[in-house]
Amino acid sequence: MDNWEIVNAVQRMQDYIEDHIVEEITLNDLSKAAGYSQWHSARIFKKLLNKSPFEYIRALRLSKAALVLRDEHPRVVDVAFDFVFSSHEGFTKAFSKQFGIAPRKYIENTPPIGLFIPDSIHDYYLILNKGANVMEEKKEKNTIFVQVVERPRRKVLLKRGVKATEYFAYCEEVGCDVWGMLSSVKEALYEPIGMWLPNHLIKEGTSKYVQGVEVPLDYDKPIPEGYDLIELPPCKMMVFQGEPYDDEKFMNEISSVWKSIENYNPELYGFEWAEEEAPRFQLAPMGYRGYIEARPVKQINKRNESNF
Repeated sequence: MDNWEIVNAVQRMQDYIEDHIVEEITLNDLSKAAGYSQWHSARIFKKLLNKSPFEYIRALRLSKAALVLRDEHPRVVDVAFDFVFSSHEGFTKAFSKQFGIAPRKYIENTPPIGLFIPDSIHDYYLILNKGANVMEEKKEKNTIFVQVVERPRRKVLLKRGVKATEYFAYCEEVGCDVWGMLSSVKEALYEPIGMWLPNHLIKEGTSKYVQGVEVPLDYDKPIPEGYDLIELPPCKMMVFQGEPYDDEKFMNEISSVWKSIENYNPELYGFEWAEEEAPRFQLAPMGYRGYIEARPVKQINKRNESNF
């Protein structure tokens, strides 16, 4: 059996779960989606995702329920039934075991918790192969949209690695749970990001590349174990956004945008790179919006910032 055949079968099960998460899901349903027997479907699911289908479904339901509790403040019993739990008590017990806090207390305090945000197994294997057969493709032309944005004084909740300088090494060092924790932060100024820290923000024995989420200056929630909360000064960020692309070609697209950035001269528009003033950052690659990365700059004259 071809490895990609197995990967695609598990991906179909992931898709089925996502589409039916607020409905009853049986192993028979998943086996039909996968195209294999119930026994074999469960086996390959566990092999590739390190969770049984039941464990995966429960973790995903609890994480989606947590977001509803965080953002909408509904009755706990309603959320329990909406996410196919048979009782308020069963939901409360499962939620408390998953996140270490009872649902009602979570609604009241909304501390960061480790949400389960599963990666697409298909995309994971593309990452594992680091774009094999994709990097060879050459783009004749790549349009990059550029703008300068002002970032206020703020804080960032981050998780440091050991010596990683890029995403793949970072994931090997810290695992895959960081994004879920960062995504749970209610006060986040925007989505989680991958960052390359300037030298003065790197603690001895830790990595240059980290993942984090920016929060307001007055953020005072508990800091999860193993995370840091640091302050960042006001700065200007030059944001580069590539064209929408096929998700399977994300490595080629990132490489293309990086090449465009390296060839870009900000001085033509009144700016210069300011690598020590703020972290360089990247948003999660999503084909529909193009690859987005930002680098710190400072103004060297009074030319209009919008003339790109």
